[in-house]
Amino acid sequence: MDIDVRGPRFGAAVTTLVLAVVLVTGSAWLLAWQTLAFALGAAGGVGRSPYGLLFRKAVRPRIGPPTEFEAPQPPRFAQAVGLVFAGLGLVGYTLGPDWLGLAATGAALAAAFLNAAFGYCLGCEMYLLVRRVTVRTG
Repeated sequence: MDIDVRGPRFGAAVTTLVLAVVLVTGSAWLLAWQTLAFALGAAGGVGRSPYGLLFRKAVRPRIGPPTEFEAPQPPRFAQAVGLVFAGLGLVGYTLGPDWLGLAATGAALAAAFLNAAFGYCLGCEMYLLVRRVTVRTG
């Protein structure tokens, strides 16, 4: 079943805010929260992530029904990519080195910002590229 394209973009906007606060404060706890949010989105799809649930319950009823849909697999893959970067960032913030926490969190922030501000999902594009490569080689 296809998903409302506005949901992942809303999630990316919230993620952008969370990761920006992590970079400013250095809060490993807040990054742990974001890592959990990515894990839930990767495991159950973006609709089951905390931000997807917030979108469905609080935002979507106020903005009306969707007019555009997308396949759920690319955003779900993007959540898994975000999980990897947030996990690396969490390791950096808790165990070191500090530069790993900053770099991985910054990379995740950049990707989330691109999706939130411009609707360009790097993880989704990676998914499509992986699909093309595996179809040709498989």
